[in-house]
Amino acid sequence: MSIFGKIKSAIFGNNGPLGGGILGGSKPAAQPNPQTTQAQPQAAPRAPQPQTAPAQVPAAQPVDVEQVLMGIASRKGGPDLNWRTSIVDLMKLLDLNSSLADRKELATELGYTGAKDGSAEMNIWLHKAVMRELEKNGGKVPAALKD
Repeated sequence: MSIFGKIKSAIFGNNGPLGGGILGGSKPAAQPNPQTTQAQPQAAPRAPQPQTAPAQVPAAQPVDVEQVLMGIASRKGGPDLNWRTSIVDLMKLLDLNSSLADRKELATELGYTGAKDGSAEMNIWLHKAVMRELEKNGGKVPAALKD
């Protein structure tokens, strides 16, 4: 799984707003029992039923990214992490490896074109890019986290 995929999964869970996970498991289709199907008489055809409009499926609600992250931070109750501006602290909050190698990989995934040297410029760009990508993937992200 990509580094961004791990971040998204940690925030949205397996069943994010865009169906990021598997809803339950799939079960194999039941096979008819030849002994019972041969012995059963065929039912008479039913009269056609009036067609009804398909039920409207409500749109998935966006995940409030800030609220989720604040909840994770409060549950952990550990050291204060500056996850609002630091990509390293955001990754630590989500129990992800925040090494330079992983941040370089994330930078490549998200299209960073500058030097991948762990500079403040790269890290600030990464944090904002992650927040923008979370929003594109169905998250509700306040402007302060992505600008």
